[in-house]
Amino acid sequence: MSSPSIIENKSVALRIFSAGFVVVWLLIAAFPFIWTLWGSFKVELDFFSKENWTNAITGIRTIKETGAAYTMNGYEGAWVQEEFWKSVVNTTIVCFFVVCTSLTIGTLGGYALSRTNFRYGFWLLITALIFRAMPPITLVSGYLLPFFEWGLWGSLSTTIVVLVAINQPFTLWMLHSFFQKIPKELDESAKVDGCTQFQAFRHVIIPVMWPGVITTGLFSFLLAYNDFAVTAMLLAKENQTMVPKIAGFLGTTQTEGNVMFAVAAVVSATIPLFILVMFFQRQIVSGLTAGAVKG
Repeated sequence: MSSPSIIENKSVALRIFSAGFVVVWLLIAAFPFIWTLWGSFKVELDFFSKENWTNAITGIRTIKETGAAYTMNGYEGAWVQEEFWKSVVNTTIVCFFVVCTSLTIGTLGGYALSRTNFRYGFWLLITALIFRAMPPITLVSGYLLPFFEWGLWGSLSTTIVVLVAINQPFTLWMLHSFFQKIPKELDESAKVDGCTQFQAFRHVIIPVMWPGVITTGLFSFLLAYNDFAVTAMLLAKENQTMVPKIAGFLGTTQTEGNVMFAVAAVVSATIPLFILVMFFQRQIVSGLTAGAVKG
C-alpha cells in the first residue's frame, strides 16, 4: 500500500511535468510570431540570411547599414511610404459592418428558427448549410458581373455584402444552436409578466446568451479580418484591406516587392488579434462551453 509521501511525490512530479509540457508547447506555438516580431526590426539581408541564420539574431548587416542593431525601416516603409494605415482603416470599416450585420441577422434569424415549430425552419438551416459548404470563390464569381455592370466593383460596400453573404450561414447555425439551449420557459415567463415576443428576446434571452453572441461575433470578425480571396478580387487597389496589401508587399513576377515591409505589416496585423482574444477570453470560453449544458 502506497504511503502518503509517495503519493505526494508523484503528484508533485506530475504537476512539474504538466507545467513543463505547457511551457514547451507555448514556446513552440509562439515561436513563429516571436521570430517574425524580432526579424521585423532587422534588414532583409539579416533576417533572410543564407550565409548564417544567426545573423537574424546578431544583426550584423543591420548594424552596418543603419548603425544600430535594430531598425524601424520596415515599419516606416510599410506605414508611411506604402500607406499601410489606409488598409488598416479599410479593414476596420469592413469588419465593423460585417460583424454588426451578421450578428443582427443571425440573432433575429437564429432566435426565430429556434422557437418555430414549422418544418420550414429545418430546411432553411439545411439550405444555409449547403451555401456555407460551397467554396467562397464560387459565390464571388457570381457577384462580379453585376458589380461591373452597375459600376460597384472595387468599393468597400460590395465586399461587405459578399462577406456577410458568405458568413451568414455559419452565424445563423451557431446562434441557432445557442438559442436552442435556452429553455423556452424563459420566453413564456417574460410574456406572463407582460413582455411582447421582441421584448422577451431583447431583455431576457439576449442577456442570457451574451457570451454566445460575443463568440459568434469574434468568429465573424476573424473571417472578415483574415479574408484574402474575396477582398483581393472585389477591392480596388486604393481600397485594399490589410491581407491583400501585405501580399502586395511581397511583389509578383512583374513587380519587385519589399519583404521587410510585409514582415512589419504582418506583425502590425497580428498584434490586434492577440489583444482582442486576451480581452474577450472569458466571454469566448463561456460562449464555447455554453452549448455543453442545457439551461
